[in-house]
Amino acid sequence: MQTHFSAEQLADPHVAGLEKILRSCVHCGFCTATCPTYVVGRDERDSPRGRIYLIKELLETGRAPDAHDVEPLDHCLSCLSCETTCPSGVTYRRLIDHARVEVETRYARDPLDRALRSLLVWLLPHRGRFRAALGLARLGQPLAPLLARLPKIGPRLEAMLRLAPARLPARDTRPGPFKAAGPKRGRVALLTGCAQSVLAPGINAAMIRVLNRAGIEVVLPKGEGCCGSLAHHLGREEVALASARANIDAWMREIEGEGLDAILVTASGCGATIKDYGAMLADDPAYAGKAARVAALAKDPSEYLIGLDLAFPAPRRLRAAYHSACSLQHGMKIVDAPKKLLAAAGFTVLTPAEAHLCCGSAGVYNILQPKIAGELRDRKARNLERLRPDVIAAGNIGCLTQIGSAAVAPVSHLVELLDWAQGGPAPAGVTERSATVPS
Repeated sequence: MQTHFSAEQLADPHVAGLEKILRSCVHCGFCTATCPTYVVGRDERDSPRGRIYLIKELLETGRAPDAHDVEPLDHCLSCLSCETTCPSGVTYRRLIDHARVEVETRYARDPLDRALRSLLVWLLPHRGRFRAALGLARLGQPLAPLLARLPKIGPRLEAMLRLAPARLPARDTRPGPFKAAGPKRGRVALLTGCAQSVLAPGINAAMIRVLNRAGIEVVLPKGEGCCGSLAHHLGREEVALASARANIDAWMREIEGEGLDAILVTASGCGATIKDYGAMLADDPAYAGKAARVAALAKDPSEYLIGLDLAFPAPRRLRAAYHSACSLQHGMKIVDAPKKLLAAAGFTVLTPAEAHLCCGSAGVYNILQPKIAGELRDRKARNLERLRPDVIAAGNIGCLTQIGSAAVAPVSHLVELLDWAQGGPAPAGVTERSATVPS
């Protein structure tokens, strides 16, 4: 792609880095075939190529984005399917991250829109606030159809209320450390995080059981919390970096203390962000080195467990439709490990059509863009249900929540299914009575 930047602009290392990414784009359009928003809307502006042209023009002119610019940028899910497809290796994530910060700092959003975004950043990363909000949301769910009629913000409020679960599981307040069963083979930190620990604490509980059986000690470092992903994808970069630094401090105390073999993250959306800490804090002299060290240790559970030669004494003979979260297959480039683990645990692993397409969750995208998110959710649910699965497996809480709101089959996290195949408790809603695969 030809660019037109002045020498003064290119003197800024940040602009120079983005210009190099822009020039790597060859206009081929392969990305349009795998971009969810282009697939459902067929609008060139809602494709990666269209957004790249837009970001290029904003960078070259230096002008503030207007409403016409902001709409296609807001529509981007950051699924990164375009990066997987791109033959030229365009690092699209750096361009869209820059654009979101520009929108956040230089564009005057509608006051209600800005207030909702601020509320989400204030609410979701804090477990106590989020739990309290979900309790209130259940009370407000009967009002969802009425709220949907409010102009502009109504559909978003309705989406928020409909996503709230009917009931919340009990808190898991065990502080750890969780000792290995038998000879100790390793020591890892497990991200407690924010939203997942409220919505589904059983995921991390299952992860701890699987690790302990394998001889791995698990610690939950004090001081860690939200990974910063939500704020990062809303352009609230200072909030995101503050979360990242707090987590890095917590993990470095463990790394420099008894040591860590890995930092495991059971929500792949968070894992993709933590793996990117090195790039996010590359310009911070106090944290650049530590961020790179933490990012190198961050692993998805499947990435770590595949090397432990796990035993499955209670294999489960079920049809498992595997949904690969975008953050896993496109963000972290992990594709085969989850499927191999499910197969080793006895499941018949099924891959849906359009497996590369996002389910529409994407953090809080399903709240801020409910129409597009709903179309993608229903499309994903149809593709999964055509496989006639006994269970739908995924590795990200956002996907589980999104797909679970539309799918007929029960949805479970990968590690819950692995734990079950080792003799642990059955995941919610999953039984072997409906198994269609012979033992």
